[in-house]
Amino acid sequence: MKKWQKVALFSASALLITALAACGSSKSSSSENGPTTIKMYQIGDKPDNLDKLLENANKILEKKVNAKLEMQYLGWGDYSKKMSVITSSGENYDIAFADNYVVTAQKGAYADLTDLYKKEGKELYKALDPAYIKGNTVNGKIYAVPVAANVASSQNFAFNGPLLEKYGIDISNVNSYETLEPVLKAIKEKDPNVVPFAIGKNFIPSENFDYPVANGLPFVIDMEGDTTKIVNRYEVPRFVEHLKTLHKFYNAGYIPKDVATSDTTYEHNSDTWLVREETVGPADYGNSLLSRVANRKIEIKPITKFIKKNQTTQVANFVISNNSKNKEKAMQVLNELNTNPELLNGLVYGPEGENWEKVKGSENRVKVLDGYNGNTHMSGWNTGNNWILYINENVTDQQIEDSKKELAEAKESPALGFIFNTEPVKSDITAVTNTMQQFDTAINTGTVDPEKAIPELMEKLKSEGAYDRVLKEMQKQYDEFLAAKK
Repeated sequence: MKKWQKVALFSASALLITALAACGSSKSSSSENGPTTIKMYQIGDKPDNLDKLLENANKILEKKVNAKLEMQYLGWGDYSKKMSVITSSGENYDIAFADNYVVTAQKGAYADLTDLYKKEGKELYKALDPAYIKGNTVNGKIYAVPVAANVASSQNFAFNGPLLEKYGIDISNVNSYETLEPVLKAIKEKDPNVVPFAIGKNFIPSENFDYPVANGLPFVIDMEGDTTKIVNRYEVPRFVEHLKTLHKFYNAGYIPKDVATSDTTYEHNSDTWLVREETVGPADYGNSLLSRVANRKIEIKPITKFIKKNQTTQVANFVISNNSKNKEKAMQVLNELNTNPELLNGLVYGPEGENWEKVKGSENRVKVLDGYNGNTHMSGWNTGNNWILYINENVTDQQIEDSKKELAEAKESPALGFIFNTEPVKSDITAVTNTMQQFDTAINTGTVDPEKAIPELMEKLKSEGAYDRVLKEMQKQYDEFLAAKK
């Protein structure tokens, strides 16, 4: 499951740069006999008990690899801007959650880990699905330690269980936007205070597409069509049908009227919403992780297939700074985080006895306690290998079997490993992006009639030479990529 709401980034100021320079002065250190301190930047909200979590973790790390971890959290909205400043300043940190992985790797900010994987990261490398290596290889080298979790994932409708039960709403026939309508109509009639479909301004309808570049551009590879061609999503008939349906939802009041500008957060554990979209993969064991995070039952219905794509392999990457003086030791720490169950579970579940306890008679089943419900642990998706995490007692044997089946049957996108070199059409991409920003939010959220707005968008795009040049260059590079695979 992906996390979650990323808020708008702020502008860098002289004060920010000064503050970062000050915090950056705490360099990674080592002594001749003592443990090496590894400085790590992590994204998100700092756990309230971070010191306690690291105290336990560092006992293990000192014993295993003679290192200790110093972890600094940077908020969701701040992370990209702050890491950009840290990178450009040449600060000597060791490990960080990757920001804009491919572009930053190409700039030389990250250490080449190809050789480190052969020694310090050998165990970790063996545990990775090969798709992670394909999806994170840039110009023949790998710069990332990906968190092994949902190497393939699907998009799902996630329903608020208590509200379904309270109002007797049936979701058995829901498998698409079009079949969602009766459910939204029912909640609108039964409880007008509930937002039927909780989406915001960054919403894009889900389809079996692979995006060769960021979603800000309209180019996709249609996994249900000719996968050797790059097309415009607004010219794929079934995607257009979804947009028509969303516009119908908007007019019926099933979507918030301010959706095109809204950053509203609908808390998972509240009764403010009926259905939302969530990314779910095999490591989430169906609805079990969402239900645990929400502290209530969440019902899910998949609307796309499980596919291994660049996006799924780059969800949570850790990198080692090219300026690090402790590259080998940093890789040893990352290796432990992804292969040592005692270390990882102590971080992701929190303190044993306070946050969780083992289920009697089981080696890898746990029951979460009241302490877990607070901000007293780290997130699994962006900490370490999810396949060595203890399994929560609410996960059924059937969900475990389903998870194995999903992994075994998940297909690789033909574009897995395709990295588009934007340099030849850099200014053209900017022009296309600017045009898209005038139209796409209103179209994607159902705010405007797509039968009118899409022709206007396409006419403007095709009247500008930039669009055709970008598409032509992308197709050319994709053809070369596919040819090289044969």
